[in-house]
Amino acid sequence: MALIKSISGIRGTIGGLPGDTLSPLDIVKFTSAYGTWLKQQQHANKKVVIGRDGRISGGMVQGLVVNTLIALGIDVIDLGLSTTPTVEMAVVFENAAGGIILTASHNPKEWNALKLLNSKGEFISGADGTALLAIAANEAFDYVSVDQLGAYTEDYTALDKHIQAVVQYPLVDIEAIKKGHFKIVIDAINSTGAIAVPALLKALGVTNFTVLNSNVDGQFAHNPEPLPENLRELCNEVKAQKATLGIAVDPDVDRLCFVCEDGSLFGEEYTLVAVADYILQNRKGNTVSNMSSTRALKDVTLKYGGEYFASAVGEVNVVTKMKSVNAVIGGEGNGGIIVPDLHYGRDALIGIALFLTHLAKSGKSSKQLRSSYPDYIISKNKIELTKGVDLAKVFKRIQEKYKKNPIYTDDGLKIEFDNDWVHLRSSNTEPIIRIYAESNSETVADNIAKRLMGDIQEAAL
Repeated sequence: MALIKSISGIRGTIGGLPGDTLSPLDIVKFTSAYGTWLKQQQHANKKVVIGRDGRISGGMVQGLVVNTLIALGIDVIDLGLSTTPTVEMAVVFENAAGGIILTASHNPKEWNALKLLNSKGEFISGADGTALLAIAANEAFDYVSVDQLGAYTEDYTALDKHIQAVVQYPLVDIEAIKKGHFKIVIDAINSTGAIAVPALLKALGVTNFTVLNSNVDGQFAHNPEPLPENLRELCNEVKAQKATLGIAVDPDVDRLCFVCEDGSLFGEEYTLVAVADYILQNRKGNTVSNMSSTRALKDVTLKYGGEYFASAVGEVNVVTKMKSVNAVIGGEGNGGIIVPDLHYGRDALIGIALFLTHLAKSGKSSKQLRSSYPDYIISKNKIELTKGVDLAKVFKRIQEKYKKNPIYTDDGLKIEFDNDWVHLRSSNTEPIIRIYAESNSETVADNIAKRLMGDIQEAAL
């Protein structure tokens, strides 16, 4: 059981003791803190947009959040079953003061979360999060009298508006996509991707598609994180159907990865690389990804005369860096695409539209397109944190051991070994240390990761 407060929102497991999990009391407490903080921003409109993914606990969490905001005198626009990028865009559509997305993203079904947005439809900053947590700790909530209660409105048009914005995006070419005659298999992982992705494909002129795990009931058919070991069904189905492409999204549709026509994985790290390749062919500029993402993005960026920048992990950090360097495309190696002139948020729908345009115009199969990029392998591993472990001390010991190597401490600990690297950091969403290592050799990447996992265990003693 866990309750985690971070830049990724308030995330926890359902069931258990208040303060240790995302209990009803904690949902009300942190929603109250957010609503109180929002009122302090003195936005012209006291409106908040909410939407949820297909999780089992979604309806319960939604009811608590809605009525807490109403008690604060805030008007609620409820999108119902939705996606993270749709809620982000709807905040701007509605000129709202903020938004809350009820989703634990890639976490298993027992998790849920409150993802908190500002009036720009972007995740609140670290400083704003600190202020919000202080309000929660002091329980300094600003509830209103009965005559000032907020209003409740349902709005099921936001996804259509989102898809229309994607279809009208200048670099999305519907005619090219139609001529591609794509046959697509989608893994919707029993969540709102089963609603959003088919609607997008139809708007793009793609009619030949199959949806796996299409019941939006939160009973995830497999672990919902779009990693290789979780996508075997999709890979097999793409090959069996002789499809052009497989598409997998996470439960809130902000992460995206593809499967090639032979059933092999395009690689979630290469979702951003491929979209950036297409963007940079048409718009010169800079790119951004986080420190745990493949260096292939840097290679592609330099090829087109741009400059690559790395940020700390976390969407809000990527967005901050993108704004500071005026990046034309950015995101994270977990399949998160951020197209800034659409909106500053990870968005699988714009990622799908741009990838299909790129694939159609390239004249290549998805396998051939993947083969055109530098081939790096990232070994992704994790270690569960034992309660009471001093992570700062662990990292300090490891930093001392590798002091002769280039080391970066902006976000955890990143160590370079000639052309290879390893990144150690505590997760924003789970009580674990993530260990990512990259090389052009799978064996070398795995060995670097195993070596550092041993170092962590030794330093934690």
